[in-house]
Amino acid sequence: MAIIPHVIGVQHTEGHGTRRSDVFNPATGDVAHQVALGDADDLEAAIAAAQKAFPGWAETPPLTRARILFKARDLIEAHRDELAAIITAEHGKVLSDAKGEVTRGLEVVEFATGAPELLKGEYTEQVSRGIDAWTIRQPLGIAAGITPFNFPVMVPLWMAPMAIATGNCFILKPSERDPSASVLLADLFREAGLPDGVFQVVHGDKDMVNAILEHPAISAVSFVGSTPIAKHVYATGTAAGKRVQALGGAKNHAIVMPDCDLEKTVDALIGAAYGSAGERCMAISVAVAVGPIADPLVEMIADRAKALRIGVGTDERSEMGPVVTAQHRAKIRQLIDTGVEQGATLVVDGRELVVEGHENGFFLGGTLFDNVTTEMEIYREEIFGPVLCVMRAPDFETALALVNGSPYGNGTAIFTRDGDSARTFSHRVTAGMVGINVPIPVPMAFHSFGGWKDSLFGDHHMHGPEGIRFFTRMKAVTQRWPTGIRIGAEFSMPTHG
Repeated sequence: MAIIPHVIGVQHTEGHGTRRSDVFNPATGDVAHQVALGDADDLEAAIAAAQKAFPGWAETPPLTRARILFKARDLIEAHRDELAAIITAEHGKVLSDAKGEVTRGLEVVEFATGAPELLKGEYTEQVSRGIDAWTIRQPLGIAAGITPFNFPVMVPLWMAPMAIATGNCFILKPSERDPSASVLLADLFREAGLPDGVFQVVHGDKDMVNAILEHPAISAVSFVGSTPIAKHVYATGTAAGKRVQALGGAKNHAIVMPDCDLEKTVDALIGAAYGSAGERCMAISVAVAVGPIADPLVEMIADRAKALRIGVGTDERSEMGPVVTAQHRAKIRQLIDTGVEQGATLVVDGRELVVEGHENGFFLGGTLFDNVTTEMEIYREEIFGPVLCVMRAPDFETALALVNGSPYGNGTAIFTRDGDSARTFSHRVTAGMVGINVPIPVPMAFHSFGGWKDSLFGDHHMHGPEGIRFFTRMKAVTQRWPTGIRIGAEFSMPTHG
């Protein structure tokens, strides 16, 4: 059986570690191949290659780095279909969604090519007599990225181009559930002209995560995953003196006002709740129906959920594919069971869906609950599957309080025709990304992505200007040249004047 290798230095290698992890095709349930799980020696080898590469890469002019990223961007686009096919084969999402993922990742590469402009500092002449001052941004050294299974191309491309453009070396630890795309990305960056050791891939599980967090040579860690792991990554990494950005889980709410365009709102919610089988940190998992809109909303969503075309991701007729593993499917089923036991109204039940010809695949149907309350486990837990919970609120203020009462603050949305409701919501809601009649308000690459509360740990959001700041540190320089005028020793605090 084929083994997915690490990329250390310039070499594809199975490494020193002897452990292997199965990689499944979610549509069939079969083991497609295995991935080599690295050990401490593999991480040391990658760090040694990065340490060798860093001085030269840090001294490379930003424009030269940008030109390499331009070439990488073209190569990734040329291999878009190949990357999308890998995503579908290992994650399960439909091809159109996989291609969209590659596109959103490419947008960050495109933004990163503009890093020379954003790396410019500020200069002030004559801050005091004969003294000038300026600031510069310099790379940190070696950065690492730990990425989730649900976006095996997009999320690595949120991190690596930003780290590389700013002069760092980058070590990627992708999810062991769908690791193949990361190897192809490393190959494409190398083909674009990236020096050996600047972008490497080391596979592993929680042991590799902890090794990265504890290694003194790694200066920064960027992470996307569940909130419990994000808390661990942030606490462990910062305790080891690293700069850490850790994006955690979500429970994204959409408020549906009585004046909304109901048909367009249902279209938006169906895509946001069931697209990618709900395995998105920005998926809408809770719809808060305000007043009399609740009954027609539930009825229309139910009709659409029952009609979802669910099948293998390579079938262009499919709207939703399988979830990523049998274990994840079992967890989702258990949460649906619990929702029924705790009194939620199960309007559409997707637990027993079977796709003909793919009976062993990890499929679930779209599931819809009504009359969900805050005490229920299906509300408190991030299900990360094709399950939409409808809650009912008598008015806007109650709905807003419900959203703000969530411990998560990743994304949120409101559907309304009323500008006052929309403005009030966007101003008062405690979430990092807000949509007005937009169900999944993921910022474009030239803005920055990140939530609030238990959805983000660290001081910087991802990509955009925040990404430049995260992967660099500022240095301030104050300069005086001899003028022939002797000032003498100064013992007081320096001040202008």
